[in-house]
Amino acid sequence: MTKRSCLLVSAFIFLTAGVARAQDYPIMDMIADKVIQKYQASSCEDLWKKKGKAKSPQEQKVVQLLRGDPQMRQAFLDKVAPPIANKMFECGMIP
Repeated sequence: MTKRSCLLVSAFIFLTAGVARAQDYPIMDMIADKVIQKYQASSCEDLWKKKGKAKSPQEQKVVQLLRGDPQMRQAFLDKVAPPIANKMFECGMIP
């Protein structure tokens, strides 16, 4: 019973921490959702074509913003990394 309680408390803490981060950066959260949707909606062929191409001015601005704020960058990467990595794996872009 004690182990189960500890697991439930730990899960609650992780979930509330994720919600708090999203509330700290609502614009970043919207951008992250767009990035995730872009990857999920793109075919593998589309992703291979886009790989290595220059970023738009808007994308460059977002990258610069993330470079300047380590906490926001962490929240962004925590959100987008799993779905992007899965898509890249499916497309053979990572081993």
